[in-house]
Amino acid sequence: MPTIKSSYLGNLRTESEHLQSGVKIISDAPVDNNGKGEAFSPTDLVASALGSCMVTIMGIVADRDGMSLEGLSWEVTKVMQSNPRKIAEIVVDFHWENPVEDAAALQKLKNAAKTCPVALSLDSSVKQTLNFNF
Repeated sequence: MPTIKSSYLGNLRTESEHLQSGVKIISDAPVDNNGKGEAFSPTDLVASALGSCMVTIMGIVADRDGMSLEGLSWEVTKVMQSNPRKIAEIVVDFHWENPVEDAAALQKLKNAAKTCPVALSLDSSVKQTLNFNF
């Protein structure tokens, strides 16, 4: 059974529907690749998925171990290359206002982030730079 149903809307724009929830997202080609840049580009979605996946897995570990990730935020920077045009690097900067004070717990969360399914699925040529600002 499909997970996502998508359609081309024209003008380098797509719509994808998550079939279980009915939630829809739009993607648009970026300005530097003939698009309007009015929505996430497909490569933006890949970069965003990496950060979201990392925090989701960190959340699973935190819940299991009785920790709270309250105050955790992150920023994602996508670096493109040309010839061929592809993602060269994804930088994820994590910020946490009041992290847990247990060094072993923090390391466990960092390890969880590094082994999330998206991180493990990306080709090794895509550099993943993680900055844990906590």
